[in-house]
Amino acid sequence: QVQLAESGGGLVQPGGSLRLSCAASGNIAGISDMGWYRQAPGKQREVVGIISSGGTTNYADSVKGRFTISRDNAKNTVYLQMNSLRPEDTAVYYCNAYIRARSSLYWGQGTQVTVSS
Repeated sequence: QVQLAESGGGLVQPGGSLRLSCAASGNIAGISDMGWYRQAPGKQREVVGIISSGGTTNYADSVKGRFTISRDNAKNTVYLQMNSLRPEDTAVYYCNAYIRARSSLYWGQGTQVTVSS
């Protein structure tokens, strides 16, 4: 079993910044891609960005230039640095991890990000 624990969410002013972390534990050997998703009230969950085990990143158009994904494989942790936050970024943010050998995706329980004045 793999456990993912998100942290770092909270309330921030428009234009502000926030850094989310997601630490993986358990049977985590073989994790390849990790990602961040978000779900706003009344909307479906959407991808924010993905980072490969080698550090290659891909982002949704809505966050390009504002958000940065990074990972520390030694710490089994993925980060999401969010800058220039907008009210429409308000959502519950989830991280996930993919283990190719099991063809399995694992999800954290989410952390709330609220962008409001």
